[in-house]
Amino acid sequence: MSFEVKKLFKKYGEKVVVNELSFEMKEPGVYALLGTNGAGKTTSIRMMLNMIAKDGGEVLWQGKPLNTEETRVGYLAEERGLYPKYTLMDQLMYFAALKNVPKNEAKEKIRYWSKVLELDEYLYPELSGEASKKRKKIKPMKADQLSKGNQQKIQLMAALIDDPEILIFDEPISGLDPVNTDLFKNIIRQEMEKGKYIIMSSHQMATVEEFCENITILNHGNAVLQGNLNEIKKGYGRVNLEIKCDDDFSELITRFGLKVVEETPDKIMLKVKGEDQAREFLSALISEGHQIVRFELREPSLHEIFVETVGGANEED
Repeated sequence: MSFEVKKLFKKYGEKVVVNELSFEMKEPGVYALLGTNGAGKTTSIRMMLNMIAKDGGEVLWQGKPLNTEETRVGYLAEERGLYPKYTLMDQLMYFAALKNVPKNEAKEKIRYWSKVLELDEYLYPELSGEASKKRKKIKPMKADQLSKGNQQKIQLMAALIDDPEILIFDEPISGLDPVNTDLFKNIIRQEMEKGKYIIMSSHQMATVEEFCENITILNHGNAVLQGNLNEIKKGYGRVNLEIKCDDDFSELITRFGLKVVEETPDKIMLKVKGEDQAREFLSALISEGHQIVRFELREPSLHEIFVETVGGANEED
């Protein structure tokens, strides 16, 4: 099986918002679409789902055009998409019916995900301890009675209710507190273990590094960097040097002509030419008696690559 996007194109008037985006997932996993606001990520996702018309290109699943009526696809949008004045249970049953999930199966799935997502008190308030104490009927909860984080949980439940083959997450953990962030991450891991194809759009670079092997960085609708994340990092080389010493070593930095990228109370980040220069610098620190607390040479983080790539592209524009 494979999921493939080929030369996806969209423009509004004379403005090109997605310019022949192409990528392929040959096996299950998580693929990341990255970019600043307005880069074309959400437009690309909506074209993949056939929510908006393409001006060019195609989306293939197992070699054939993706048909969301025949293939189980779960979509978690960045925006809240619940009906505020309808009960949560009615909405979930409605979404399940749209995906042709039998009624009894839908109830079982809702019960399961309610426990996993810790939503029992909202979906089954009649079973809460408070309800039994007061011996009175509790009205079903509606969407506008929930926090934004819990609304996002309900939307995630709707996306997962038919056990989709393909999952598309647009900023899945945006605005979540640390506890719910971990909860969402655990669910993503579980879906990965089940062999799902997952496309994730996110501004959370650390999360992307945690889950994604392959990425595309979009800028003004163009793919400005694309490929395997580990290979991209290797291409940059180990040029970021983090150092912390108990004493001042600024004179040595000047002598070596190194660039200070960042300085915090905890460390100094230097840019070096490569491992040879880093070793020479370490030898000098030791020979001159500096008290080294930390010395780490590493590849750039995705955050640093993103800023350099998109920043450079914007300067050219």
